Amino acid sequence: MRTALILLLVLHLLTHPALAAELPTQPNILFILTDDQGYGDLSCHGNPILKTPNIDALYARSVRFTDFHVSPTCAPTRTALMTGRHEFHSGVTHTINERERMSLQSTTIAQVLKTAGYTTGIFGKWHLGDEDPYQPSRRGFDEVYIHGGGGIGQTYPGSCGDAPGNTYINPTLKHNGTFEKTNGYCTDLFFKEATRWIGQVKGKQPFFCYIATNAPHAPLQCPPDYEARYTGKVPPNVAKFFGMIANIDDNVGRLMTQLNQWDLERNTLVIFMTDNGGTAGVKVFNAGMHGAKVTPYNGGTRVPCFMRLSDAFPQGADVPALSAHIDLFPTLAELANAKIPEEVAAKLEGHSLLPLLKNSASPWPERTLVTHVGRWPKGKAADAKFTQCSIRRGNYNMVRTSNDKPWELYNLNSDPGETHTLTISNPQLVADLSNAYDTWWTSILPDLVNEDATGPKINPFREQYEKQFGPVAK
Repeated sequence: MRTALILLLVLHLLTHPALAAELPTQPNILFILTDDQGYGDLSCHGNPILKTPNIDALYARSVRFTDFHVSPTCAPTRTALMTGRHEFHSGVTHTINERERMSLQSTTIAQVLKTAGYTTGIFGKWHLGDEDPYQPSRRGFDEVYIHGGGGIGQTYPGSCGDAPGNTYINPTLKHNGTFEKTNGYCTDLFFKEATRWIGQVKGKQPFFCYIATNAPHAPLQCPPDYEARYTGKVPPNVAKFFGMIANIDDNVGRLMTQLNQWDLERNTLVIFMTDNGGTAGVKVFNAGMHGAKVTPYNGGTRVPCFMRLSDAFPQGADVPALSAHIDLFPTLAELANAKIPEEVAAKLEGHSLLPLLKNSASPWPERTLVTHVGRWPKGKAADAKFTQCSIRRGNYNMVRTSNDKPWELYNLNSDPGETHTLTISNPQLVADLSNAYDTWWTSILPDLVNEDATGPKINPFREQYEKQFGPVAK
């Protein structure tokens, strides 16, 4: 009789995995965000060429959000992740020209976690302002190991740019305010430094470790042995792109092994996601979607998002609910038992994903998500209302590509490739979504604080680099 009861209990726990373990009171948080890697750029999502065994292993043990969306480009997504609001509310409408600077009035999730006793570290790409007041050390991060601008070696006039002469191999990186010349490949360096830092802080206080790689964003610079894995199987640029992802995958595997050796798996939330739709790999495999980075279609915003917390969440569970980057802020705050200031909470647009993490069938409210690619010419916001935008509700995505073209309405359930517009047959839905979009557009206009900003004459990273190492020929 006792054996039968035990078997029934085990069966109950296996079929109700959310009940298998209680949530840690304040779990560590390891957040891995890659750059320009699309939904289809993983073997666990069906890519026929690319192999990502370590990320696949994480996928197998995670809650997977299968309809998860971000912004169509990198700095906007990072802003929404940090603030829990659409990026335009923080003034970020581009990736350059001072419009990548996250408003100094914005509160970040790192700042909120610190109030709950977390120590925080960023390793890799920030891309929310290179001038000192905008740097992560002023926005809630204790440990900072980053490159500048939108990518290693990328520099534009004004405020956005990296240290001069940088490449993905042996880059000069900024570590807690001081530039360090390194030896190695950028992704390896970011994971190595993050691992070192976790080893230093583990057990002392809960940590928020944000590893934001610049790879596999162009320029496509890859260690030769990784590129060789795909040479001859795909075009040369894709071989480099896939090699960069394979390198990320190996680093994920090493870090997961280290967490296990440190006995941190049970109380560490691991998040893996990417920052926008696909790029170099979409012609090989795009998971049946239309669109890519810098488009408002499904392929421009839908990305992988896996979350694992040992036995506290189901393993291998798919969540079909419409979810987004803005949901990470309230989710992490709730998991950390961090109090969100009232004035910040009142402006949040995201919802905590915790109920869905515990049970994929939990009730989830219908919501409306708006996407706008931004990137309009400086000073031309008023003319850009309908350029490259979309509004999503339920299974429907309504897209507009210019002021001169009509809305396109797609049912993503029956038409995931967005090939047949349903605008004519659904006039009421089109009108409802159009009205909602108009309301949203009006709401963001007062927050576009960077539209007329003038950047510094000398790029901040260059200026600081030259103070430390001496002038560099232009």
